[in-house]
Parts: sequence; C-alpha cells; structure tokens
Amino acid sequence: MVVKSKGPHRRTRRILRRRLREKFTVNRFMQEFEIGSKVIIDLVPSQPKGRPFKRFIGKTGVVIDKRGDAYIIKIKDGGKEKQIISRPEHLRPV
Repeated sequence: MVVKSKGPHRRTRRILRRRLREKFTVNRFMQEFEIGSKVIIDLVPSQPKGRPFKRFIGKTGVVIDKRGDAYIIKIKDGGKEKQIISRPEHLRPV
C-alpha cells in the first residue's frame, strides 16, 4: 500500500516552482518595508526559512510589525483577520 504524504509541502509541485527567467536576487532578500505598507505574499522556493503556509500565496496584507528579520502581516482569510509571520524575501510591495 502507498502511504499518503502529510508534510507541509504536499500539493505544491506547481506552486513552489520558479519560471525559467525568474531569479532570486539579493535585493529581494535585503528589502525593507515600513509599518502600514501593503505587501503581497509571493514565495521564493529556494528559501525555506520564514516561508508562510502555501494557503496564503498571493494574499495581500498590511505590515503590522517587525519581528527579528521577519515581518508580521495582517491578512483577511475568509471572514477572519489573521497574522502571518514571513521573511522579506517572500514578500513583494504592492
């Protein structure tokens, strides 16, 4: 019998794939956001640290606070407001 995978990367074959010409640059790693600025969650597959859960890919949120190198982002998921902790390389300004 085959055992079903239950890890955090299940069903992410297409989500965690970079296009041919997209490349991770140091600028994206070093970018900083001000509190109150709007950001989009856009994962970088080659960087597993500080990566938010796959459900939140493409969501738009507001930066609330900075925690270490990461940022706390407030997003709306369904009818609830949630706080996501993510590093700057997984965020993009709106």
